[in-house]
Amino acid sequence: MNVLVIGSGGREHALAWALKASPAVEKLYCAPGNAGIAQVAECVPIAVSELEKLADFAQAQKIDLTVVGPEAPLCAGVVDVFRARNLTVFGPDKQAAMLEGSKDFAKEFMIKYGIPTAKGCACTDAASAREYIRQEFAAGARGIVVKADGLAAGKGVLVALSEEEAVAFSDQCFDGEFGSAGAKVVIEEMLTGEEASIFALCDGKTIVSLAPSQDHKRIFDNDMGPNTGGMGAYSPAPVVNDLVAQRIEEKILKPFLKGVQEENLHFRGVIFVGLMIENDEPKVLEFNVRFGDPETQPVMRRFEGDLADVLYKTATADLVNARIAWKKEPAVSVVIASAGYPGKYAKGKVIKGFEEAAATGAVVFHAGTAFKDGEIVSDGGRVLGVSALGNDIAEAIANAYRGVEKISFEGAYCRKDIGAKALKR
Repeated sequence: MNVLVIGSGGREHALAWALKASPAVEKLYCAPGNAGIAQVAECVPIAVSELEKLADFAQAQKIDLTVVGPEAPLCAGVVDVFRARNLTVFGPDKQAAMLEGSKDFAKEFMIKYGIPTAKGCACTDAASAREYIRQEFAAGARGIVVKADGLAAGKGVLVALSEEEAVAFSDQCFDGEFGSAGAKVVIEEMLTGEEASIFALCDGKTIVSLAPSQDHKRIFDNDMGPNTGGMGAYSPAPVVNDLVAQRIEEKILKPFLKGVQEENLHFRGVIFVGLMIENDEPKVLEFNVRFGDPETQPVMRRFEGDLADVLYKTATADLVNARIAWKKEPAVSVVIASAGYPGKYAKGKVIKGFEEAAATGAVVFHAGTAFKDGEIVSDGGRVLGVSALGNDIAEAIANAYRGVEKISFEGAYCRKDIGAKALKR
């Protein structure tokens, strides 16, 4: 097979790394890729937003399978463009991608198909949002969650612990802080418990969950500071015990598949379910219609088998015949970020220590890197994800941080407690 991966982050590097190991893959491309992806695939200078150019390339290079990494091209309709040219593509079409592209659409879908989630309300103007927020706090809410309805690059959500904070963020949304994404605001009750991430492959006929993982959203240790795109992850997630896994299957994944079928959605890709789990009861925080980042990194470290075959079977509605297996060893991935992230940060810092990190057994996935004057330099807020296996979670954590210690660039920063919740369990 000739395979194309669309995207340029750590998730895409992890997918390309796993696809490269497939005996079925003859030629692997990535558009646009990054400095790390360039080591396993041929990078092509086409932006993820250039849908027709991506399809032109896929046709010209006789691409047998295209794997879409980020949400933006999915929500823009890249799958529709590829399908119109009879190109095989892994991902949902534009209508199905609304499950991530509109939080209101996703909430209505969950309610209709009985999927457990937070109660909430969608507001289309600032006055109704303020009134709903006032009523919730007057009724004794300890906090509420305010979400811009559309895609906001992970920044359109606030967990507000006061009425003033919630109103201020809601007003920001309506004032254009997130562009058209904030034209509608979804306000939800604040769920408590422990978070986990579930990826499930879905081809419209079959749904199969992958190994569970857990992300670390906050920038500082002990889950302090502002939210980020994710500072590290581990797999499996002990909070998803056998009982919880069974409830996820029965209460979330099966109803999701039923909804996809009854709504006649073209969904041949991965549904990423963000969960809050309390007293072994899972509730859905959000749907995403692509692999998560940084959760994909430890999940791919543990994946056994032929990823290209599995994704191809998903894209061609043959998932029932796919073979999916997992290494017993847990995996931990630690994100190394640029100083200042998630706020302003510098780029172009020369990165050293890749060979030394690899010598520890860790795999370094590139999230925000580029080539400059023959060197690999930082080119994003989240720069690298150092991923390692271990015989148990403690060893996987130690192995990952052993790799982290070998990497250096000016202003490099990472959390020191990735995996701590798993250790407590």
